[in-house]
Amino acid sequence: MIYNNNREKKRKRKEKCELLETVDFFKITTADKRNGLLHPKISIAALQDQKMSTPTKLKSFCSLAMAALFAYSASVQLNDHDWYFWLPLYSGASIVNLVSWVISSKPINHLGEAVLCLGIFLFIKVVMEDIGDGISGFWSMDLSERVIREKIGSGLVVISMILQLIASSSSTQSPQVSMKRQRNSYPRYVEYGMAFLVGFSYGLPFVFFVLQRGEMKF
Repeated sequence: MIYNNNREKKRKRKEKCELLETVDFFKITTADKRNGLLHPKISIAALQDQKMSTPTKLKSFCSLAMAALFAYSASVQLNDHDWYFWLPLYSGASIVNLVSWVISSKPINHLGEAVLCLGIFLFIKVVMEDIGDGISGFWSMDLSERVIREKIGSGLVVISMILQLIASSSSTQSPQVSMKRQRNSYPRYVEYGMAFLVGFSYGLPFVFFVLQRGEMKF
């Protein structure tokens, strides 16, 4: 008898909590409803899942590291004859990496897509220039040559934007996903890819300019 009473109390307590959650859920602003941000059929648990989609420490660190690198790259482009290509490329890539680890929004995604297209265009441009002039091979890492630096730079931008867009699409997935999946919203290969990108981006110049004491040609 006592056991049944306890079960009944637990059941009533659970129903009361669900009722309170339902009441809180429908305290949604009219603007949110009109913009389609929320739908009455979305449960409270699903909304909580969405809030849990936060960047990991590894992704945040990698994004900030790449943002700093691209910002520096943008700052040294004004002396180039085609700065109007490279300055927007590196500036946009820096902004995407700097902002995407804090928020995920359509304007940032659109900027990332635009930077990605520009990066692909410039990568093809410098590769064709390298092949036409016979400066060095496709896989060359000789940072003394301008076209090699531009090829590597545009390639880093392309890879970074692809990873950022994948991470952004993962964090804005449908709110009906389970809590377990939402906690792991970023695929592991995205984080590992960002970590490898940071290591390569900072490691290659360190080896060339510090260890090998190489010099750039202009």
